[in-house]
This record gives sequence, structure tokens and C-alpha cells, in this order.
Amino acid sequence: MTAYNVVRMRVKEGREQDFIDKNWQVDPEAMKGLKKISIVSTGDRGYCLIGEWEDAEAISAAGPIMISALDTFRDTLEDLGTGSGVTEAMSGEAVIVGHGKGHSPSV
Repeated sequence: MTAYNVVRMRVKEGREQDFIDKNWQVDPEAMKGLKKISIVSTGDRGYCLIGEWEDAEAISAAGPIMISALDTFRDTLEDLGTGSGVTEAMSGEAVIVGHGKGHSPSV
């Protein structure tokens, strides 16, 4: 079943281009089961990474690779001040995949 991981982060002032450049260097093919990854700007140096995966097991298996990737740009991130460090991450299986009313979900 399709699963997603979502990671919230905030980039240090003046480091946004470094953050973007370093993320382009991450090899998504090293993460087996990753279908698609997007990084969304949420404003005021905030970003949200959204990964679409074949299943939750693929996310778990890719954990060490994702940490290694984070380590390549960790220096560009601010501590979020929530006790979680420079990221807040969560993941889970999709319960609805579709386009809204009138469309069939594909879960």
C-alpha cells in the first residue's frame, strides 16, 4: 500500500540556495521503493519534504540512507525549537489517494 513520509524543516538565513543545491545532489535511486519526492517551500525559510513510497516497509528500510542524505545538508538547517532537532518527521500509509469528489480513490 502506498505510503508517504513528510519532513518539516527550516533553513538558516542566507543558506536557502545551499539547501536546494545539496538536495539536488541526493541520489533518489539509492532509496529502493521511493516513487517520487518533492520539497515544498512553505514560506519564511520553511520547507516540507514529501516522499511517496511503494509501502511503509520501504520507508523503514531507507531510514539509514535518508539520515545520510540529511547529513549532507544538516548544516543548512535551523533547530526547530520543538525538541526534535532540525527536522520533524512523520510517515504512514495513505488512506485516500485521489482527486476529490467524483473520483475513485486508488488505495
